[in-house]
Amino acid sequence: MSEETFGRLLREARQRSALTLERLSEASGVSVRAISDMERGRSLPRPSTLTELLDALEPDEDQRRHLAQASTPRADQVPRQLPPDLAVFRGHENALEAVHGFTDQVGGQAGHVVIAAVAGMAGVGKTTLAVHWAHQVADRFPDGQLYVNLRGFEESARPLDPGEALGGFLRALGVASEDIPPGTEERGALFRERTASRRLIVLLDNARDAEQVRPLLPAAGCLSLITSRNQLPALAATEGASLVGLDVWTREEALAALAARIGEERCRAEPDAAAELVRRCGFLPLAVAVVGARLSGTPQSSLRDGVRELREAAPRLDGLTADGRRDDVRDVFSWSYRALGRETARFFRHLAAHPGPGATAEAAASLAGEEMRVARQRLRELTAASLLSRDAEGRYVMHELIRSYGIELMERERDDRVGAEVRLLDYLRHNARSAGRFVSRFPSGAPGTPAPGVVRVAVEDREEGLDWFRREESAVATALRGMRDPRLLRHRVDLVLEWVGYNAVAGRWAEEASAARTGLEAALVLDDPIAVARTGAHLARALVETGRADDADEPITVMLGLLERLPTEHQVRVERNVSFLRGRQRRHTEALEHARRSLATARTLPGTDEVARSLLGVGFCLAMTGDHREAIAVSEEAVPLLREARDRSGEASVWDSIGLAQQRLGRLDDAVVSYGKSLRLSEEVHDDYLRAETLDHLASALLELGDTPQARAHWLRAADLLSGLKVPRADALRAKAEALRA
Repeated sequence: MSEETFGRLLREARQRSALTLERLSEASGVSVRAISDMERGRSLPRPSTLTELLDALEPDEDQRRHLAQASTPRADQVPRQLPPDLAVFRGHENALEAVHGFTDQVGGQAGHVVIAAVAGMAGVGKTTLAVHWAHQVADRFPDGQLYVNLRGFEESARPLDPGEALGGFLRALGVASEDIPPGTEERGALFRERTASRRLIVLLDNARDAEQVRPLLPAAGCLSLITSRNQLPALAATEGASLVGLDVWTREEALAALAARIGEERCRAEPDAAAELVRRCGFLPLAVAVVGARLSGTPQSSLRDGVRELREAAPRLDGLTADGRRDDVRDVFSWSYRALGRETARFFRHLAAHPGPGATAEAAASLAGEEMRVARQRLRELTAASLLSRDAEGRYVMHELIRSYGIELMERERDDRVGAEVRLLDYLRHNARSAGRFVSRFPSGAPGTPAPGVVRVAVEDREEGLDWFRREESAVATALRGMRDPRLLRHRVDLVLEWVGYNAVAGRWAEEASAARTGLEAALVLDDPIAVARTGAHLARALVETGRADDADEPITVMLGLLERLPTEHQVRVERNVSFLRGRQRRHTEALEHARRSLATARTLPGTDEVARSLLGVGFCLAMTGDHREAIAVSEEAVPLLREARDRSGEASVWDSIGLAQQRLGRLDDAVVSYGKSLRLSEEVHDDYLRAETLDHLASALLELGDTPQARAHWLRAADLLSGLKVPRADALRAKAEALRA
């Protein structure tokens, strides 16, 4: 939507809350000038800023959703993915001066790639430094900033696959999902092509190693920032990266950072206590931040009280050392944790079970089994205590060390972690089912009943459905990778099956292959033949779509190997799926054999629904093998059965197939009639994909009949439909139309 629309809605929301600009600024932490610019339609907020404003305004869920929709930037705007800068950034002055020197090396069109890798222990402030640096030089890179957390050292999930990260970058740069190639190498090449004429900042956070980073490096003229616990010497050797080592703060830097958070007067009043506080934090920036947040929230308490609480705290967080000392990080976390109310502490522990890297408010509420109004209040409290932060998309991020601490507490308090994970998986599955009604016609699984406490998101149209899927993409991927408890196997299978439709519509075939493989593995452990057949078919389809057609043989073999264990109706579907897959492998003779077996088995079932669908498959395979007359006969047999089943989409497909066979036999007038029937039916069921396919076929038939103007009009109409669906073949159809004008 436009900036004017968002500005009007924001002003109305502020007036409903009876807040002046100044009071809203004070409550949200967003400057008066920024809010004024938004209300006057001069700018749109970043997701993290929007969250601050909404938390301060406290609108109801419908108003919140409308404001969020209105804040969505236009597609032609540059990506702005950097997390928010830290207002009280302090310390690491030498490192900051060094990295600023690298920025000066970025030239114009003839410039070279500048890469800086910031390495150091967990909690030392690598991301904070890189984000601060990037914000300071952002005006020198007018084409925007890209950011991704590569999850190189998160215990709850495997490192992010470079191909998945590239998919996100390409979408942020305006590449339609359907235009994103399946393989990592091809995605990397397209990324470098798209960045070749741009000046961008690319921040690769929490990298595991050089191999994970290399495919994500942009073209010349861009600035690449990398953070990692490893030093990445291989990246320096092969890519010319400049390495920056980051250690804990000096005593003076830590004291300055504490003073920036709690006020210099308090530190001057109790200098010895302030010095002991930062010493007990091991001068670790993350620990000092947590201590500072706690003290700033209790201005009446003395620093000596804080020292005493740290001395009496629980054992220290294991495995974190600096200069040979054991840092009191767990002590610091426990101090902040003990200051939470009982219910907020419980919410914190449950939120730690989220696999990361960031949680939406709805996912957080589902983990804890809380209603949204309460969950938002808990999230505000945890953010104020520096136990949470927000990323550029407005999600709530928990540092990996704090997450580890939260899991420790969850085990100590004997919380039901599996119950929390079940609620998260149910949230991701059942809302996918609701959103999928608007996004895809893909058949959904049995609805079932979500666990108590699962948040249901209101989805009213296709755009809202797509928006929800996009916000939770990363959560699904990390949940499938990270939630390995055997008691969750069924939930994982169900989640995989519910996200197939979105992945197909969005062209996320590489992601679908990973998810379907996870689902297949779980189904095999469960020894559930039906689940194996379904997930195996999805995996094989994804492999075919990613250009790995031969690799699809493995899941196909698994599917065929359990045919005898399947109920008859599922045997029909397996044979039909294998027929489709063999056709995509261009093994049309085998495809026809499986289609015929599917039809023969379907005829043994009561009812005619499966017979009708199997006839569709046989007719298609006959057309592909050149038996056009038999293809017409078989397809015409399917028509009354599809009508009986009220399968309007299937009937539209069969008339399109009949028209295609008639056209190839030279029966052009008959083909035009059949195509017309297909178009009327596909319009009834709002199947724009099939409408475009049929318009393409109809245009070619009209061209053969000499009706050039109508052929051109139909190709243009088909191209418009495919453009609306972001299907790349739209350009080819538009080119056909333009060729006729010439």
